[in-house]
Amino acid sequence: MALCSAAILVPLPRIAEAEGFLLTPLSVTAIGVLAAAQSLLLAIRRTNPALCLVLVALTQIALVTAVPTGLSFRGLAPFIAAYTCGTRLAGPPMLRFVAAVAVVEGIVAGAAASTLTGLIAPEQPAEVAGSPLGDGPLALWTLQFVASVLTYLPAALIGGHMATRRRYVELVKVSAAERVRAQQDRADSAIRAERARMARELHDIAAHHLSGMVVQAAAVERLIDRDPRAAKEATAWIRGQGKETLDNLRLVVGALRDPADGAAANGTVGRGGRDLGGDGAPVPGLAVLDRLVQTERDLGADVEAECEGERYELAPVADVAFYRVAQEALSNARDHAPGARVRVGVRYRESAVALEVTNEPRPGSRPAGPGAHGPRASGAPRGHGLIGMRERAQLIGAAFDAGPTESGGWRVSLELPVDQDTKAAGSLTAETGGAA
Repeated sequence: MALCSAAILVPLPRIAEAEGFLLTPLSVTAIGVLAAAQSLLLAIRRTNPALCLVLVALTQIALVTAVPTGLSFRGLAPFIAAYTCGTRLAGPPMLRFVAAVAVVEGIVAGAAASTLTGLIAPEQPAEVAGSPLGDGPLALWTLQFVASVLTYLPAALIGGHMATRRRYVELVKVSAAERVRAQQDRADSAIRAERARMARELHDIAAHHLSGMVVQAAAVERLIDRDPRAAKEATAWIRGQGKETLDNLRLVVGALRDPADGAAANGTVGRGGRDLGGDGAPVPGLAVLDRLVQTERDLGADVEAECEGERYELAPVADVAFYRVAQEALSNARDHAPGARVRVGVRYRESAVALEVTNEPRPGSRPAGPGAHGPRASGAPRGHGLIGMRERAQLIGAAFDAGPTESGGWRVSLELPVDQDTKAAGSLTAETGGAA
């Protein structure tokens, strides 16, 4: 920048002579030194733009004394210093500061032009001395003041506009990056939720059906030689459970293919409002709870079932949740307290639907409920049944509780508050299914 300012001085004497001004080598040298010094001050414009602008303005005042009367010389430094202030400093305070510098420089430079001009430059011939505005002090002051204002303020405004533009572009980039991160977080959350749903469904199917099949297979091994007929019946039961397990697994696969679990994409709607899977298998719910109890009885369990109140339809997701919790509770009772009496109760009230599965202590010992209540009857490692049941309860907004009873047994309870809208939604589902 200093070299550029010095290069401008090469044609300056010829330009001044063409305009009728006389420049001596001393005045040209003084202008060159001051212009180079003014340009060198720009080295601090990024670290301290305000100080840089003030020093550049002071140097510009000194330049006034080196030029002939009526001639004004300004390099690139004042424009660049003002532009940098616009880009580096805040909006309104920046404008006030630059305006103050411009006004002060204009006043001081005008005074210097009317009193000190010619200290370095020689006296001009009478026929060329002065300015187009006149030769008086007011004319010289006006010229310097207008030149100062037009130098600093437009450059500062342009710098402020560019700074605002850059900040806007940066904010757009940050906002876009945040939206991408938020979208990725939502996708990750959806994947985690889907994995949890898959884990619950697969656990419920495996824990109930497959554990029962293992028990019956062990019985077949014992009966196959001494009671072939009983073994054949047990084998038929295993085959039936295997088919039901396969049907349920198809339901899970269908749900994974259609996350909305919609009947239109996943299957049809059967009587009573129960959705059908892709192969026509009914989605489990409280309507088929008796079938679940009978399956446990076929395995030799002592299970009692009772239903209080007038049954009404629930939302499909709540209906499935109640069924799965009952299924998991019965499976846990069979594994942890084999031979113990189990009671399954469903209570329909105006304000809530409640499910309670209670098993008595294991015969001949203290209870071995799920969790920290003794080993499983099959010796298999403990699973995540309680976690899955609690997640299902949270999903539908129900209250879930599981723990030992005073008699040493184990109780699992699930209670869902209902209102007229919930009942109406369930009834509408049932009517739609019946119409289909």
